[in-house]
This record gives sequence, structure tokens and C-alpha cells, in this order.
Amino acid sequence: MTNKKEIIAGIIIIGNEVLSGRTKDLNTSVIASWLNSLGIYVHEVRVIPDDKKAIIYTVNELRKKYNYVFTTGGIGPTHDDITAESVSNAFNLEYGFHKEAFSILEKYYKSVEFNEGRKKMAKMPTTANLILDPSSGAPGFYVENVFCLPGIPSILQSMLAGLNNVLVGGDPILSKTINLRTAESEIAKSLTDVQNNNKDVDIGSYPFFRAGKIGVSIVLRSIDQNKIDNCNSQILEFIKEKNIEMVETD
Repeated sequence: MTNKKEIIAGIIIIGNEVLSGRTKDLNTSVIASWLNSLGIYVHEVRVIPDDKKAIIYTVNELRKKYNYVFTTGGIGPTHDDITAESVSNAFNLEYGFHKEAFSILEKYYKSVEFNEGRKKMAKMPTTANLILDPSSGAPGFYVENVFCLPGIPSILQSMLAGLNNVLVGGDPILSKTINLRTAESEIAKSLTDVQNNNKDVDIGSYPFFRAGKIGVSIVLRSIDQNKIDNCNSQILEFIKEKNIEMVETD
């Protein structure tokens, strides 16, 4: 495990529909932004198919590497929703109806609407902790450091706040963005010099194209606002020297 200032996570996006291009992955940005606010860095994202062996292998690999692992997708009512069973197998836990989850779903759907497909959403590791779902009633779950969430972004997002007190984060990750009307090649050397002088600040350079003109967004990320401010001052110096136009800053 890492120290408090270096809590790291991995994300596993599960679904053939994402790999085929039918569905866009929006969950990575939702989860990563939320984790950043808690001081947790996402080090890796994998997209894998609805395949039991692939899920078991990936979960077991990443849960040993990272403080936290988040899976999305595959916990719904259909035949290809196999994440819960696969995670049970990864931890060698009993897979079956979770009593609390079953009770929640039974009350949510009423007995008349509580069909076999909806009952399936209560099947998971029987000793798992639940992640309550304020949107659709069907809970996610977690075992040790692996958190299993649904694939629908709006539902997933509504469930994250319930984990704020479960996760132990590091210092919040702060950021500042500087948008410039220039090309990356024009600032590459200067930016490299600034990065070399500011090892504790993560400096990213991202080209953009707006209103028919190219530009570059420089993003500074650190847990220390003073270090971001110092880095920002150094960048502003070479911007002034090169007479580069600033479009806007955050």
C-alpha cells in the first residue's frame, strides 16, 4: 500500500458494447474526476469483454496493484451480466442471493413486478457490502478493495457519493489550466524546462482547435497549491517572453 498522499486506483470498464463502439465510455471521466476530488489518482483503465475468465483475471491482477479498483457494467438483469458472479469467483466467495439486496429490490419493484431478471440483480457475493442506488433501486457492491458499479453513467454517478466515507483518500488533487493561442512545438522546450524544475507538479499539454485556430491547454496538477502557483509563474514568464496570447485561464 502507498502512503496517504499516493492513494492509487484502477478502473475496469466491462462490456462488449464498449469494445464494439456501440456504446461510448463515459464512466472513466466520471469516476476519475470524483476520485481526484478525494485525492485518489487513477493509474490505469482497462476495457474488457463480458467474459468470465477476462473479468476474473483482470480483477485479481488490479486489486493487488492498486488501493482501489472500480468495475463498471455487467451487474444488470440479462444473461450477459456476469460481473457479480465473476467477482465472486475472483475472491472465492459464495455467489447467490444477497439477503439485503434481495429485500431492497423486492420492496422497490413490489412482488408483482419482481420477476426473475430483477431478482438476478440481487445475486452477488453473499457477504458483499452494498453500494446503495438512489436512482434505480438496484445496488452495486464491494468486496475488500473492489467496487462494482453499473454501466449507465447517470446511475453510476448517483451512487458515488455513498462511497465518500468508505474510501480513504490522500490530499485533494488541485489543478490549473492555462489556454494559449500557440502550437505545442513553440512551447515544448520551455515547458520541458519548467517540468524539470517542478518535479512535484504534473504538467500536461493538450492541443485544441477552436474558431479555426489551433491552441494548447497546459494543465498543472498537484496536491500543493503553492507549487502550482510557482509553476504557473514560471510558465507566465516564458509566455510573456515569447509574446504568446492567452485565451483564457481557469
